[in-house]
Amino acid sequence: MRWALVKVCLAVTTMVVVAFAVPLGLVVKEMARDRAFSNAEREAAAVAPALSITTDRDKLERVVASAGADSGMAVHLPAADGRAALDLGRQRAAHRDIEAVRKMGRASTTSVSGGSTLLQPVALSSGTAVVEVYVPESEVSNGVGTAWAVLAGVGLALIVGSVAVADRLGVRMVRPAQRLVEGAHELGEGKLGARVPEEGPTELRLAAVAFNSMADQVVQLLANERELAADLSHRLRTPLTVLRLNAASLGGGPAAEQTRTAVAQLEREVDTIIRTAREAKPQTAAAGPGAGCDAAEVVRERMEFWSALAEDEGRKWRVAGVERPVRIPVVRADLAAALDALLGNVFRHTAEGTAFAVDVHNGEDAVIVLVSDAGAGIPDPEAAMARGRGSGSAGSTGLGLDIVRRLAEATGGDVRIGSSVLGGTEVRIWFQLDGRGPEGRGRRGAVRRRRPRKLVSTFNRPRSLP
Repeated sequence: MRWALVKVCLAVTTMVVVAFAVPLGLVVKEMARDRAFSNAEREAAAVAPALSITTDRDKLERVVASAGADSGMAVHLPAADGRAALDLGRQRAAHRDIEAVRKMGRASTTSVSGGSTLLQPVALSSGTAVVEVYVPESEVSNGVGTAWAVLAGVGLALIVGSVAVADRLGVRMVRPAQRLVEGAHELGEGKLGARVPEEGPTELRLAAVAFNSMADQVVQLLANERELAADLSHRLRTPLTVLRLNAASLGGGPAAEQTRTAVAQLEREVDTIIRTAREAKPQTAAAGPGAGCDAAEVVRERMEFWSALAEDEGRKWRVAGVERPVRIPVVRADLAAALDALLGNVFRHTAEGTAFAVDVHNGEDAVIVLVSDAGAGIPDPEAAMARGRGSGSAGSTGLGLDIVRRLAEATGGDVRIGSSVLGGTEVRIWFQLDGRGPEGRGRRGAVRRRRPRKLVSTFNRPRSLP
C-alpha cells in the first residue's frame, strides 16, 4: 500500500511537471529568439536615417561599422542615376531573397550558414535599399540551456519532494495497518496479550479500537470457559469421593483392584483438568528434541489394564510391535488417553467376545498405531470423525476420535478409519517424527498419504489371534 501510494504520487507529479515544464521551455526558447531579432531590428533601424540623408560609400561604411558589430551588418543600395548597385559589408543572404524583400517592401528573415539574417527594406528617393543584419545561432539560443536546466532542476526537486511527502503519508497510513495485521496474526497464534496501538488515520484508529476490544472479549470468554471447566470438574469430586470409598470396600481380587486403579486414575485426570483450567496452560502434544514418550511402553501398560476386562468378557486380543522402544513426539498422558478412548470404543460399541488388536509400526519418518477389532465396523467413517456426532450408535459422541485426531495432527500426522483384517473397524493413527505436515489432506477421517517404505508390507498382512 505504501509503495502503491508513492508510485501514484510519482506518476501524478511527473505528469504535472511535464505538462508545465515543456510549454514553459518552449516559451523560453521563443522569447530568446524574439530578443535576438528585436536587437537586429534596432540595429537595422539605426542605419535607416543615414540612408535617407546620403548614399556616399565612405559615409555609409562608417555608419555600418558603428551600427553592426563583428561585420554582422550589410547594406544593399539599388542602382540609380547611372550609378551601379552598391553592396556594403559582408553579404550572407542570397540575391533572390534580397530582391524579394525589395519588391515586397517588408522585412523578412532567412536562414544562412551559422544562423539567420534579418532583411529590413528602407525606402529611398532612388529606390529601396535593404539592410541585412546577421543573427548568429548562439545569440538566438543564448540563455535557453540555462533556463531549461533550471526548469529541469525545479521539476526534479518537485518530484523528489512529492515522493518524500507521499512516503511519509504512506508510512503514517501503512504502519498502523501493518501493526493491525501483526496483532491479528499474534492473536491467531494464541498470543492473547496481543494489542494494537490506537493511532494513525481515523479509520485505522477505529479499527485498532475494535480489534483491542475484540481481543479483550476473547480473553474474557476464554477465562470464563476455563472457570466453567474448572467448576464443572470440581463438581465431580464429590461423586468420585463416594466412588473411591465404595471401591475401597470391595475387598481383594483383580476386579476390585482394577476398579480402585480406575478411580484413582479418574481422580488424577480431574485434578489435571482443574489445574490446567486454573493456570490457563493447556496440555498439548510435546515437540522438540528429547520430548515425547515411548509408544511401545504406553501400549503395553494400557493393554495390561484393558486385558483384565477383556478376559472377563471373553475377548481375544493381541499386541504387536512393542518389543523395542518406539519414541514419538507426544506427551505420555495424551497418548494413554487416546489409546483408552479407542479401546474404550471397542468395549463400548462391540459385543462381548469380539476380538481386538493393537499394532505399532515404526518407520523411518513416522510411527503408526493400529487399533482394530472384529466387530460390525463403522458405516460412515467421515461422520464418526465429526466432533459431537460419533458413529451414530447410542452413547457415541465422536469426542474420543476427535481427541485422537488432534493428537496426531499436533505432530503433523493424521487419522484414518477403515476396515481391519479382523473384519471390523481399523483406526490408523499416523504420528509424524520429523514435524512435516501431511502432503495432502482430504476428508476428515479419510486421509490418504505416503507410507514409509518399511511399513507398506505389514499394513494389511493378516495375523492370527491367540
